[in-house]
Amino acid sequence: MKLEIIGFNIESCIAAQSAGADRIELCDNPGEGGTTPSYGFIKSARKHLSIDLYVMIRPRGGDFLYSDEEFEIMKTDIEICKELGCDGIVFGMLDRDGNVDTERCRKLLGYSYPLGSTFHRAFDRLADPFGGMEDIIEAGFERILTSGLKPKAFEGAKLLRELVLKADNRIIIMPGSGVTSENIVSLAKSTGATELHSSGSKYVESRMDYLNESMHEKLEHIVTNEKEVYAMSELIKRFR
Repeated sequence: MKLEIIGFNIESCIAAQSAGADRIELCDNPGEGGTTPSYGFIKSARKHLSIDLYVMIRPRGGDFLYSDEEFEIMKTDIEICKELGCDGIVFGMLDRDGNVDTERCRKLLGYSYPLGSTFHRAFDRLADPFGGMEDIIEAGFERILTSGLKPKAFEGAKLLRELVLKADNRIIIMPGSGVTSENIVSLAKSTGATELHSSGSKYVESRMDYLNESMHEKLEHIVTNEKEVYAMSELIKRFR
């Protein structure tokens, strides 16, 4: 079993690795569900991490229907990931009707070779998850990150189990969203998943000595909760 942790900043990446994570999904903009991180962030993460590093390729928040210009941005970002020695990329594209944009997904996978690939939670916006899974398998992805078409993975556990069975080892189904040390073992048991994805995060207050109170802001930022990641890592090790 493997545990993937989201890294929204370099502090979090280092903490997650130290706590036993097997892979980092590198993202920016947690408030938008994750977008492509900067060149400098990717470079620093690769320098500090010995575990697998997968980078989010998502040019903006919102839906997963992309323009030709956005598609070109995604190609450029993939080239940067290859240049910096990343292990894989995370992306997903849909058409207007809620189907996988298989043609352009194949193009990006071909362009990214030999990097690994995860189809992200665009999957949870599909009209037909089983047909979409077949399209994703045919395109050549190695895994799907999904919460079972529900906001949280434990809510979508029934569908996640059906996807794992239907996939029949042709692709990895990786539950994510709301995965914590309190539910990670039960989720693994109920779904049969061998990889799980979590933010394992917390908010920390600003370390500034001076804050302008008239701005009425806390200036919090999200970081990996090292104790939580360690707890999840130990739990799935024992579950193995």
